[in-house]
Amino acid sequence: MRINNPIKYITMKPNKLTHFIVTTVVGTGTLCCCTQPADELSLWYEQPANEWMQAIPIGNGRLGAMIYGGIEEETIALNEITLWSGQPDSTQNDLCGPENLKKIRELFFQGKIEEGNHLGTQHLSGKGKSFGTHLPLGDLKIKFEYDTETTEEYTRRLNLNESVSTVSFKKGNTRYSREYFCSHPDEVIAMRFTADQPGKITTTLSLDLLRQGTSVASKKGLVTAGIALFPNLGPGGVSFNGTFNVYPNGGEIIVSDSTLTIKGANELVILADIRTNYQTEDYPQICFENLQAAANTGYQSLKQRHIEDYKSLFDRMKISLGTPTEDIATDKRWANVKSGKEDVSLDALFYQYGRYMLISSSRPGCPLPANLQGIWNDNLACNMPWTCDYHLDINIQQNYWSANVANLPECNLPLFDYIGQLAKAGHETARKVYGCNGWVAHTVTNAWGYTAPGGGVGWGLNVTAGAWIATHLWNHYLYTKDTDYLRTTGYPLLKKTAEFFVDYMVEDPNTGYLVTGPSISPENSFRYNNGDWCMSMMPTIDRAIVYDIYQACIASAEILNVDADFKERLERDIKKLPPLMIGKSGKVQEWLMDVERSDPSHRHSSHLVALYPLGQISYTQTPELMAASRKSIESQLNAPGWEDTEWSRANMINFFARMKDGAKAYESLLGLYRVFSRENLMTVSPAGIAGAESDIFSFDANEAAVSGMSEMLLQSYDGFIEFLPAIPDSWDKGEVKGICAQGGLVIDMKWAQKRLSNAEIKATREHVFRVYLPEKWGVPVLEINGKKIDANTDKELYDITLSNGDVLSITYR
Repeated sequence: MRINNPIKYITMKPNKLTHFIVTTVVGTGTLCCCTQPADELSLWYEQPANEWMQAIPIGNGRLGAMIYGGIEEETIALNEITLWSGQPDSTQNDLCGPENLKKIRELFFQGKIEEGNHLGTQHLSGKGKSFGTHLPLGDLKIKFEYDTETTEEYTRRLNLNESVSTVSFKKGNTRYSREYFCSHPDEVIAMRFTADQPGKITTTLSLDLLRQGTSVASKKGLVTAGIALFPNLGPGGVSFNGTFNVYPNGGEIIVSDSTLTIKGANELVILADIRTNYQTEDYPQICFENLQAAANTGYQSLKQRHIEDYKSLFDRMKISLGTPTEDIATDKRWANVKSGKEDVSLDALFYQYGRYMLISSSRPGCPLPANLQGIWNDNLACNMPWTCDYHLDINIQQNYWSANVANLPECNLPLFDYIGQLAKAGHETARKVYGCNGWVAHTVTNAWGYTAPGGGVGWGLNVTAGAWIATHLWNHYLYTKDTDYLRTTGYPLLKKTAEFFVDYMVEDPNTGYLVTGPSISPENSFRYNNGDWCMSMMPTIDRAIVYDIYQACIASAEILNVDADFKERLERDIKKLPPLMIGKSGKVQEWLMDVERSDPSHRHSSHLVALYPLGQISYTQTPELMAASRKSIESQLNAPGWEDTEWSRANMINFFARMKDGAKAYESLLGLYRVFSRENLMTVSPAGIAGAESDIFSFDANEAAVSGMSEMLLQSYDGFIEFLPAIPDSWDKGEVKGICAQGGLVIDMKWAQKRLSNAEIKATREHVFRVYLPEKWGVPVLEINGKKIDANTDKELYDITLSNGDVLSITYR
């Protein structure tokens, strides 16, 4: 169907973004359960969502929506990634300065920890005035009229194969169907409502913008939203335009002051777009032209283009983790797992759901990367102390841990663009706050280039937070081996990151080490001389991250044959960094000093970034540090009152996978389901955390769980590829296609009884590598492009050279 001309449309005129109020809708009528089976790549339900955390997410990276599937009243909760309050803050860097920094450091070097913390707090506490937050747009409400109250055969579904959400049910003799998708190629949210009997679509559309002080007026289908400000979030905010074009087939149109009613239509299509002035002042015209182009394309072509675009990413991987379990509704399967059961099919679904969510929230060309909620803002996180922003002390990193290994490298691109924005803003912070070249960003950032320390030094002075997110630039190269990317994007940003630390670090007169500081180990403090202090020189997180950045720059300069002098400087300085240390307690030291945490139960494990994700600790290279890492983790988990959250539980999946403990890794995955997820399989920061009155969706654990599950199946960080390094008993047999390893390698593998049966390693670049094939699995047969080879071996490590396009086959007899 071509939809060249809308009969009527609803549009929101340009407006200033403001604060929203939560609204929930419950479907009414008599429901009869449906026994329709679902394939293994669908989330499906037998009833509408009663609240946001039961709704189904769709998105295209920029636009997002939550579909409730209500019968009498449908709710579509709407988001756009640049809908931000706040504005740039010209005073953010009016802190510290080189002379004060020198005085603070002198106190620490003299062992005056208390005085150093007092002076550091005075000069390094951020004073952001207009930080703002990401906010939801509001809800599109669609009320329906029917001939009967009884509802039968209701099914609500998200098809992960196609990224299409559907609702289907019967009212009397009429079958009603709905489709929803969010198109990346055409940049619209598309909705289609049909019935198998003519003239049965009668509906009224309205907008609930969830805001204080909003006025709504209508004239010939035009709905405008009045301006309202929320001063608690500071001045500023984007201007925006949202348009909802309505295309009924048949029926009558009735326009009231604030609604648009379609009576007796055979079919209804709605196309929606939302634009802001975040990047352009022409956003109203862009919105209008984009919707006109989508209408000219036609609904079926829009859907086909959307599916083809989505499948070009999603279909790269397939995963099965054992014998499929009983095919029942997703919320029932979720409830069964929460009650103590296991469901390996749900494990595989959860993995692919995480990939779906990353595709839906981070696509090339998006103006901002996924934030703390991806792109699905529940109107709760933005009202919490942490706001809905970009936390760089682990959370945004977790959002993107899975991108490369789960064969979605393009999803990194919005993050890399954002790192480029931070580098520009962070250059001024580096210069004014520290007197250094390069760039720096701390714990919290926003859409407006905030890179100064946060308001409390205990959480806000993570001086390597920006560098940590920059390590993703090198990781992307390790997986893709894309030299053009490294030359144009990766290395220039990595070099600027390193330039800051070349200027910033100083030699400790007591040890001769090059150290950062004053800095923190987020968000922990330590006991020293009967006091609790957070700031010190060179906490372990800083050492691990600086080491990774320097190593990346040294390797990049060699690969690209550039910057010989800079490379030589880094090679000299990296030798002066302190080593990772084991304290008298047998744990990895969290600080350069051998001190203990003030709160052993705190959720952060920042000193173990060397274990994961940075891979500086391994059984083959540093077995003592691996043992100390395990003791650190066990001490934290066993501490009374262990402060567990969704992201810390997902973090544990990755930690235990690196420690090759499949049982503990799987236990953490099950714990994530049972404690920190909801019926729609979205992970949550639970009620009670930081004063939250209800569950709040947090994107980080959905994605970090995918990376952790990948690490359980395959590892390639330690100089060789290892199959099934942390396989739990529950995944005793399975198959994975399309998982990625460092070196531009794509791998298919199949196993039974926790033993590899066969594998194929496909090279996308010329690469020399090692693969670990343990003797306990038997004698492997190796072939390259169908020809048997005899590879050099060293204690079960096989040396392999592949050219671009080559395939190494491994078969166990």
